[in-house]
This record gives sequence, structure tokens and C-alpha cells, in this order.
Amino acid sequence: MSAWVLPDHIADVLPSEARHIEELRRDLLDAARCYGYELVMPPLLEHLESLLTGAGVALDLQTFKLVDQLSGRMMGLRADSTPQVSRIDAHLLNRSGVTRLCYCGPVLHTLPAGPHATREPLQFGAEIYGHAGLEADIEVLTLALDCLKAAKLENPSVDLADARLIKAMLSGLSLGATQLAALYAALAVKDSPELASLTRDLPAHIRQGLLTLVQLYGDASVLDEAQKTLPPLPGVADALQNLKQLASHLSGVRVTFDLADLRGYAYYTGSRFAIYAPGGSGALARGGRYDQVGAVFGRNRPAAGFSLDLKTLVSAVPARPLQAAIRAPWRNEPTLAGAIASLRSRGEVVVCELPGHESEVDEFHCDRELVESAGQWLVQTI
Repeated sequence: MSAWVLPDHIADVLPSEARHIEELRRDLLDAARCYGYELVMPPLLEHLESLLTGAGVALDLQTFKLVDQLSGRMMGLRADSTPQVSRIDAHLLNRSGVTRLCYCGPVLHTLPAGPHATREPLQFGAEIYGHAGLEADIEVLTLALDCLKAAKLENPSVDLADARLIKAMLSGLSLGATQLAALYAALAVKDSPELASLTRDLPAHIRQGLLTLVQLYGDASVLDEAQKTLPPLPGVADALQNLKQLASHLSGVRVTFDLADLRGYAYYTGSRFAIYAPGGSGALARGGRYDQVGAVFGRNRPAAGFSLDLKTLVSAVPARPLQAAIRAPWRNEPTLAGAIASLRSRGEVVVCELPGHESEVDEFHCDRELVESAGQWLVQTI
């Protein structure tokens, strides 16, 4: 095999896409900063027990592992940044009040999330710690939408769910890990016959509630239907009311509900959301409430947040125009060098044409040029 061939689902990012991704990164970080989120940069590599403690089987399987040549201990390449940010909040910052943190960096996956997915996403996220109220859920969802607006995504739609619904129905039941996993799998794909088989020995009201949950997806009328048909168990009414309030704060976007959505069921503890692009095959951003994320680090703080992959996002938004630039000749001439340096110090992009390459195309739109007039170098529109 040729030495230049990369592993499956690993790819170089070439100039046009790299420029767009970098511009998106800056725009999203600026959007988070406007909300008061502070930037953190956790390491790509950590001791495995720190990286995976409390993370669950799914993240363990997605994590590349290696041996540290200095200590002999097992280390991991992060597959998700949220556990690291939670560790930072719990142990390094250790603030008593609300903490808002954001991040943007690569993560590595042992397997791709889909047929065309990269195993090296560029993950951007924002998380708020220390507030258990719905206000934090609203803030992270609003910020996620503003980030996608900054990326020029048009007509996004939001899908809402709440992890407390399924947990309320299964609370108090003695289910084995295998049975529980099969139950969640059937709910996730809305396999009613399989679900009916798996729940045949459960209490009648729980069985009927789970079978009803599979049918509860669509517009806001789903919540009214859920109130009528789901069993009146502790936590169900509160979850439905929170979803109503969360949806009421969204304007200008299409809002749907999927009350059996169980992606990341072991992770989320309350409301959760996914944001989609028109005609897209998967969610561009996912988030919600995950209050127990810091418990393994000794500080079980309320938490809510979201994340997205910039490499996926860049393919879903319009391409941006090339950056305007000034074309200049290449000469060993002090006055020309001074003019170019002065323009660059003011933030202008100046591209010097090397001899013999005057007609080459590059990543900049040269709409002006430096021309000599009466011993001075002046910028002239092309």
C-alpha cells in the first residue's frame, strides 16, 4: 500500500474546507463568548481511568488506548470532551456558583458514527454548570441555535425529548442489564412488536406506557397526547411541562418531539435536543441536561450543554466567499516592501506574485493590486 494512503475515515482537510472550518470555529467561539462562556483547552491524551471513569461502555469502545512510555500506565485519546470539561469544573476551577465553559478541539473515534463520518471530528461544545433550573436548558439550546445561525445555517429544526420519561416508567423495576439494553434498543428504533415481547411480564400500566411512548412523535400535539395516555407516574408530568416551556422559548424554528428518543440514554438526566438541517440525514448538534456527569469526580453539579462537529457542519452550510486580497509584484525594492508591510499591519491580505506564476489561482480573491505611480505604490481596484 502506498505510504500516502490514510486510514479509513481519516482525511486531510484541504485549503478551501480548512479555511471555512477555521472561520466557523472563530465564529462559534465568539458566539459562546458573547454568552459569557470561557474557553478551556483540555488535553487530547489522558490517563485512561481519568478519561473513562463513569463514561459508560459506549465511550470506552470509541476510545483509542495506548501505553504511556514514561509511566507504563494506560492512556486514552479522548473520544468526547465533556468528561474532561466536567473534571475541569469539579477539580481545577471548583467554583461555588455558575460556571460557563466552551471548547473546540479534535476527538478521535475507533469507529465512525456513520458510513461517511470521520473518525477525527473537530468537536465544539458549550456547557453550563451549577444551575438546576430550566433557565440553563433554555440558554444552551438558544446558544446552540445562535451558533448555527452564525454558521449561516438556514431553517434549522429542533427535536426535543426528555430522558426522565423512560426512567420514570422503569423506576423500581428489577431488570437485568441485558433485558434493559434490549428494551432501550427496541424503543430507539420504535420496534413495537419486539417491545411488546420484551415487556410482556411487566406491570400492565408500564407495558402500555412504553408501547404508547413509541407512537409519541411529531408536533406540539404530542405533548397533549402524552398527558392523556402515559401513566401518571412521578416525574412524567414535570418532564412534559418542562418540554412545553422549553419549546415556548423557541421562535422562528420548527419544533418537533420524539418522546422515545433514547440516544445517549445513560448520559442524559433531563431535557435533550437535536438540531437538524433541512434535508440532512443526521443531527448537526446534540445537547441537553446531564446532571450526574461530575459525580465521578466527587462533585455532582447540575450541568447542561451541547456539542457539534465542525467537519460535519461545514458540509451543511453555504460555502463562504474567498477573502478579498491585494495582489502585489515580487521585487527587491525597499519602497514596495514597505508598502506591503504597511498594508499587512492594517490586516490586509497581500499576495505577492512570484516570477512565472502570475496567473495561478489561490485561496484568495485578489480584487485589488499594488501599482507603482510616480515613485509611490498605490492600491488600485482590478
